[in-house]
Amino acid sequence: MIEQYVLDLQETDGTRIAVVGGKGAQLGGLSRIEGVRVPDGFCVTTDAFRRITTQAPSIDERLDRLSRLGPDDREAVRTLSAEIRRIIEGIVVPGDLAAAITRALAGLGEQAACAVRSSATAEDLPTASFAGQQDTYLNVVGPAAVLRHVSRCWASLFTERAVTYRRHNGIDHRTVHMAVVVQRMVLPYASGILFTADPVTGNRKVATVDAGFGLGEALVSGLVNPDVFRVRDGEVVARAIAAKQRAVHALPGGGTREVAIDPRRQEQPALTDAQAVRLVELGRRIEAHFGRPQDIEWCLADDGFQIVQSRPITTLFPVPESGDRENHVYLSVGHQQMMTDPMRPLGISVWQLTAMAPMHEAGGRLFVDATRRLASPASRAGLLDVVGRGDPLIRDALETVLARGDFVPSLPDAGPGRPSGGSPSAPVGTDPAVVTELIERSQASVAALERDIRTKSGPALFEFLLEAFEEHKRSLGDPLSLRVVMAGMEATWWLNDKLWEWLGEKNAADTLTLSAPGNVTSQMGLALLDVADVIRPRPEVVAFLQDAPDEGFLDELAKLPGGAEARDAIEAYLHRYGMRCAGEIDITRPRWRERPTTLVPAILDNVRNFGPGAAERRFEQGLHTARKKEHEVLSRLRALPDGDRKADETKRMIDRVRTFIGYREYPKYGIVSRYFIYKRALLEEAGRLVRAGVLPEEEDIFYLTFQELHDVVRSDRVDDRLVQRRKEAFRSYHALTPPRVLTSDGEAVTGTYRRDGVPAGALIGLPVSAGTVEGRARVVLDMADADLEAGDILVTTFTDPSWSPLFVGIAGLVTEVGGLMTHGAVIAREYGLPAVVGVERATRLIRDGQRIRVHGTGGYVEILP
Repeated sequence: MIEQYVLDLQETDGTRIAVVGGKGAQLGGLSRIEGVRVPDGFCVTTDAFRRITTQAPSIDERLDRLSRLGPDDREAVRTLSAEIRRIIEGIVVPGDLAAAITRALAGLGEQAACAVRSSATAEDLPTASFAGQQDTYLNVVGPAAVLRHVSRCWASLFTERAVTYRRHNGIDHRTVHMAVVVQRMVLPYASGILFTADPVTGNRKVATVDAGFGLGEALVSGLVNPDVFRVRDGEVVARAIAAKQRAVHALPGGGTREVAIDPRRQEQPALTDAQAVRLVELGRRIEAHFGRPQDIEWCLADDGFQIVQSRPITTLFPVPESGDRENHVYLSVGHQQMMTDPMRPLGISVWQLTAMAPMHEAGGRLFVDATRRLASPASRAGLLDVVGRGDPLIRDALETVLARGDFVPSLPDAGPGRPSGGSPSAPVGTDPAVVTELIERSQASVAALERDIRTKSGPALFEFLLEAFEEHKRSLGDPLSLRVVMAGMEATWWLNDKLWEWLGEKNAADTLTLSAPGNVTSQMGLALLDVADVIRPRPEVVAFLQDAPDEGFLDELAKLPGGAEARDAIEAYLHRYGMRCAGEIDITRPRWRERPTTLVPAILDNVRNFGPGAAERRFEQGLHTARKKEHEVLSRLRALPDGDRKADETKRMIDRVRTFIGYREYPKYGIVSRYFIYKRALLEEAGRLVRAGVLPEEEDIFYLTFQELHDVVRSDRVDDRLVQRRKEAFRSYHALTPPRVLTSDGEAVTGTYRRDGVPAGALIGLPVSAGTVEGRARVVLDMADADLEAGDILVTTFTDPSWSPLFVGIAGLVTEVGGLMTHGAVIAREYGLPAVVGVERATRLIRDGQRIRVHGTGGYVEILP
């Protein structure tokens, strides 16, 4: 292959990223857009970079060392990066390469002022912008200076910030190469940044223009505050004009300097409104060309705009596809299901196929479209009531959207959709036999699925699963099951509302529901205490588990003294709960049965922190506390006017809540039980595809939708590039934070807690389990990394049922995501743990090891000195 060292910008486009890097490819694409002016220039290609680096074999050895460093070894990253940069800058540019660059420079004018800019192959990409990670040099004059700065750009591939950014994004240093863009320098009157979508809210219909005098370096470096224009529908809707005291200008002989701006000009706008609108029109043209919102660097010279950079805005949360141009309001499913991590395509499609309502995907997350229910006053009131009780931030965000008046269309009350918040039909009588019947139905359905799926394989398996998904939905939508779940929730709400009204008791149901019968999730946590009881008296087993065993440890365990009994106890636990895991709504997540080492830290914590019989004692203690509270509440009510009636009504509701509230956790248990059966069958098909050479790895099926996998099984062919693109997209989704409420304009609408009486500096959240506790905060992002002591307070992003085994050993709970009836809240109340959920950025604002005070009744957290 003939090496090309220089290409004119007009010869580059998005298909040549490997040759000219992300910036070069973007600039080439920009130069082809009608009406968009890009300064003339050329690219020094990645062939030139590779030729330079092959002259220094010592770079390879340092890259090997760099790849072996731990994630927190910042000093070694700094040292190795500096060494690689020095090596590259010390290499003399070969004569033929220097001549090729000089010839291209002559086309711009040999003494023309130039901008020399890095253009890495992993830069300005849809999933990672790498903005500011490599170097740019302005006003470089003359061939010798240009060559010197090209070398500096090559070396800047290994700045500490660029190396750290690649490590964070999972990009191999060896796969990234550096091109360099050389362009004629623009000497602007004004310059700045245009975001074609609001970078803060994500609104795709609002563009933001930052503008200052002189070169854009003044804004990028933070030397001055910019003028800010917000433009929507061809009109400036807001502006903020800054006092711009300094600017950066080019020097005649090369380089730049800061200059003071005449005081009379400092508060004059850098752009007129008309210019800002015209700039946004250009931006919309660029956005349409690249197919996504852009972060655009612009210059204004001689009353004309020139574009010197355009990159995708990678921080925006994607918008679900609706197939129309109507307004839509989407609610996050992950915030309701306590799993806001991204899901893989197979997990998304299986959830969509088994869900009771249509689900929309964006950014690896799922959303439901609430627009029609918000449009009708009757269904709107019910929806706001239900979501407000569960998560006030969602309600407040929805009310913010509704207050705009024209975003959600208005429908008559008879519009489609049943109002949310009411029971599906008449209330069910308070009878424990109803719960028993529902559980038996679910168990029979799961057993039939497990029996019937064994004989299915190939395309027949997928036909069977489609029928199984319908049965799944029938089970999930069982009217009796829905009535029982609603009965428990409504009784909880009744008790909290009435006992606050009559007795001034806040969240009284928290105590009245302690040790309620039939809660499969709280039973799961207590059952792991029983496992610890078997292991505790066997020191060889404890020592073995402390040595971080691998996933085959259960077989090895049986060879130790007392190991067979320990193994049997763990196996019995896995038989009942092995289908569970963190993020269990995603079928692709590894289950405890597949990765039993996940449970080992929790087992060892229980061995260390508890004595024998702790599970039974804990349950009995909760039961005693609940009965005592019931007696106290009823006695106080009878002393009130009309007290006998109030006490009788309350007693009926206490009986009702204790009969039904435990069942609230069972439908989820049924879902994940079925999911594990589906998963094992699909992985058997994946194994066949691997043996047939169709797939390299079984888990590649996780990056296909259910229908795509069905097609692969039928055809024995797979699109490897599709799988790779999906893997890259999934990695990129981890950097995105899903909003609770998202509009079709792309706006992430954030709600606010509107409460008084919270101490200054406290972190506000939703009170979900009463009581106050003070202790050491343990910030845990992965259950497998938990190392908890008695009295610790767990601080994490979210807790689904799989976290319940940790609840038995903690004193309190703080989460970033959650609601009154979500699983973590239910189990916290069950165990009597003070808990506050929905605390924004809790895992970043609270440091591991800090002492905090959790006010589970008041709904806030204090960080103590």
